[in-house]
Amino acid sequence: MAHDKAKSASSTRRAVVTPPGAAEDNKPKVHRLSRIEYESELIKLQNELVQLQEWVKATGQRLVVIFEGRDAAGKGSTIKRVTEFLNPVSPASSRCRSPPSASAPSGTSSATSHICPRPVRWSSSTAPGTTAPASSGSWASAPPRSTAASCTSAPAFERMLIEDGIILRKYWFSVSDEEQERRFRSRVQDPLRRWKFSPNDLLTRDRWVDFSRAKDEMFVHTDLPEAPWYVIEADIKRHARLNTIAHLLSTVPYEHVQAPPIQLPPRPAAQDYERPPRELFHAVPDYAGGMLEKLDAEKARRKVEKETKKAAKPATKQAGA
Repeated sequence: MAHDKAKSASSTRRAVVTPPGAAEDNKPKVHRLSRIEYESELIKLQNELVQLQEWVKATGQRLVVIFEGRDAAGKGSTIKRVTEFLNPVSPASSRCRSPPSASAPSGTSSATSHICPRPVRWSSSTAPGTTAPASSGSWASAPPRSTAASCTSAPAFERMLIEDGIILRKYWFSVSDEEQERRFRSRVQDPLRRWKFSPNDLLTRDRWVDFSRAKDEMFVHTDLPEAPWYVIEADIKRHARLNTIAHLLSTVPYEHVQAPPIQLPPRPAAQDYERPPRELFHAVPDYAGGMLEKLDAEKARRKVEKETKKAAKPATKQAGA
């Protein structure tokens, strides 16, 4: 089948990258895919994801994919690559649903509600394909009674989804505490990504062991034969993305659907229409054009400076002689 083609990863050369400080700590070298190798394989897998969506559209199959894991484990970036080229507006669109942040429950309804019913609202959507990022903080911050009820109701609910014909895939992104700490510090220092660091992230740092125990308990109750948790080693984000997409494609029995040919007919000629003068509209200033002018001026300045230095060299040699 078509999904078998996506299972084979590229056999090209892999780059060897030494992490900062590895030489001093005598750490083993980390083998990573280079950016070119990664992007080449990613586009192949994303093409298969488009084929998967076309199969979902043609067959009416429903597919729910849940991404779980610690904060900064790479769930969001993986979902971004999964949905990057999927049609967001077709009847078989891929919809992404994010739960509320995993803060401590507040209010009567929040404190007494289960954690698991959140996906109920997502899966009730008419969209055949749904991706749902979540956070393990939901379990660690929930009251004991709510967590116990969720552990009891989640397996029954997931079996109901599967019995109804829904394909359910659950991925847990595993990240080491050292790598999570590195990513947290990177977020704090980056003005473009500082918003990703929330007060709840401080809680995850202080309660690493509590989160680990909550995750272990969740696995005991919800790692079902019908819907197992697939663990993604996420310390290397590029590898985690490829591994997730390739596995998803390999576990769904989709087939390539022959798309009908599309032929663009000749554009009809405009009749009795004259476009108004551009001066009548409020045009946006040409910011890009201004950048080009500055760049051209800088190139011209460097060229003149280079030629001036080149012309001055013979004169210097003659003076020395």
